[in-house]
Amino acid sequence: MTPAPIVIDVDRLTRRYGAKIVVDQLTLQVPQSAVFGFLGPNGSGKTTLIRMMCGVLRPSSGRARVLDCDVVADPERVKRSIGYMSQKFSLYADLSVEENMDFYGRIYDVPRARLRQRKRELLDLVGMHEFQRQLAGTLSGGWKQRLALACALIHEPRMLFLDEPTAGIDPVARRDLWDLLFELSGRGVTLFVTTHYMDEAERCTHVGYIYLGRLIVCGRPEELKQMPEITPAGTRREELRCTQPSAALPKLRGLPGVRDVTLFGDALHLLIDDSLTEKALLEHLHGVCAHASVQPMDPSLEDVFVTLSRREAARDHAA
Repeated sequence: MTPAPIVIDVDRLTRRYGAKIVVDQLTLQVPQSAVFGFLGPNGSGKTTLIRMMCGVLRPSSGRARVLDCDVVADPERVKRSIGYMSQKFSLYADLSVEENMDFYGRIYDVPRARLRQRKRELLDLVGMHEFQRQLAGTLSGGWKQRLALACALIHEPRMLFLDEPTAGIDPVARRDLWDLLFELSGRGVTLFVTTHYMDEAERCTHVGYIYLGRLIVCGRPEELKQMPEITPAGTRREELRCTQPSAALPKLRGLPGVRDVTLFGDALHLLIDDSLTEKALLEHLHGVCAHASVQPMDPSLEDVFVTLSRREAARDHAA
């Protein structure tokens, strides 16, 4: 199979504000039609990187090409080639759904006949025909995000940047929005999405994780979960279910051989040494947690990012 062409090519991109380095020599590539999830703590540089790739913010050093446009040499061409959707609703509340779409269509010089057709196509895509004359400011959070998506797509961009597009909307609206994003990916649109939600990261075809301006890891989710430092040699991951997991949590944290334990609903996720047997683990919980059972489990992306964040924090502390 022929590899998909690269549509984002970033090489040692850096942004400084005085002595503060916000994005630190970041290098990554994104193939066409990917759903690229970009994660990291608040203040880690996610939005700054997007602004540079969109041609809005000039890098301090390094280079980046988006859809084969140089973001430094030709930022205006980049801006007209991409779509952008921010985490906050940034359209005009006192204009209707259709008027907002008209406004953005004119900004991008979409011909009038094509704009009429494009509005019909996008209203179909986001399911908003019945709302087209409603003021944008009166829409619920989920419908506002659908409208923002429609406006970002009005000029038919092949690349869409979405900065925390589902922040503050309910779970049903989040799932519906992701369904729309996958439909766009199936049509060949490449998506670059920042998010704090681990379930959204699991949906992505590729994932990158940034920490204090440095890209720590980048790859397909299943590849990242298999990194040797996530489940080190001589350890295993187990899921423990019992009647009182919150009571078992502090008990397990003091047990030799337990490297990490986290509460997930009515279960505990553990990283333990192979030398700690299931029998010894359950005996340690005798009298604290009845009807306990243990079964092997695979690491999650949350395990990946927590492990790598702790590693980087320890390195920074030691430096």
